[in-house]
Amino acid sequence: MFTGSYVALVTPMMDNGDIDYPALEKLVQFHIDHGTHGIVSVGTTGESTTLPFDEHVQVVKQTVKMAQGRIPVVAGSGANSTAEAIFLTEQLADAGVDGFLSVVPYYNKPQQRGMIAHFTAIADASDLPIILYNVPGRTVADMLPETVAELATHNNIVGLKDATGDIARLKQTQPLVPDNFVMLSGDDATSCEFLCEGGHGVISVTANVVPEAMAKMCDAALQGDFATCKEIDNTINELHTGLFIEPNPVMPKWALYKMGMMRTAHLRLPMVAPELASKNQIEAILKKYALIAG
Repeated sequence: MFTGSYVALVTPMMDNGDIDYPALEKLVQFHIDHGTHGIVSVGTTGESTTLPFDEHVQVVKQTVKMAQGRIPVVAGSGANSTAEAIFLTEQLADAGVDGFLSVVPYYNKPQQRGMIAHFTAIADASDLPIILYNVPGRTVADMLPETVAELATHNNIVGLKDATGDIARLKQTQPLVPDNFVMLSGDDATSCEFLCEGGHGVISVTANVVPEAMAKMCDAALQGDFATCKEIDNTINELHTGLFIEPNPVMPKWALYKMGMMRTAHLRLPMVAPELASKNQIEAILKKYALIAG
């Protein structure tokens, strides 16, 4: 479990900010139909930082209900407060999720010992598997390979989403963790190289827009067909860049809106709609890939 292409799913919203559950169901079906291996519900791409707890829990529960066991669902349950992360984990323990994704606490800048204490406390709060998430570009704090190795000794901590974009970090971590510890790329631009160097999959923003391509890229790499993995990646690399020209999830939401997958591209403040130049740039890429008419 937790190998292949997991989509970091956006949370669709109406213009008034309410969750658009019909659009969410459409997105879940879209991923099932196009081979996505799993869904991450209300991770940071799903705007977890601006959804209140009750809404966060409800979106995850509805995603599980919509998936109907046809595809694994991992719940985002991270927070910069350990108590809040434990609360979310406990609230979602009986939601039918297959595991949790928990991000390094943001803003606090915890020490490595603080990260170990934080994630150990969360892992002790549930019997479900937990994937660590290191994204220092967003959290500032960077979880080092030795810290990952110590946390990997906990029975419930089963993997790492590495969004450093540094393949050297993957190579530093691999010898320190068990063979069955899942290494997942959280950086689409380097995900192909990550897979070819022994990674087990991705938690992908790009998969929101081209789920079939990301799934096939992962399948190829996991089968040892690195030439096909690279070939597929070369066909979608402009999306890897275009979807990040403004802070995530601004551009994937706009892309999905233009593709007719969502009725609006609404974001919770403080995130706002992309600039006109950004809209034009991503729409040109979508037209190039025949994802919208043009």
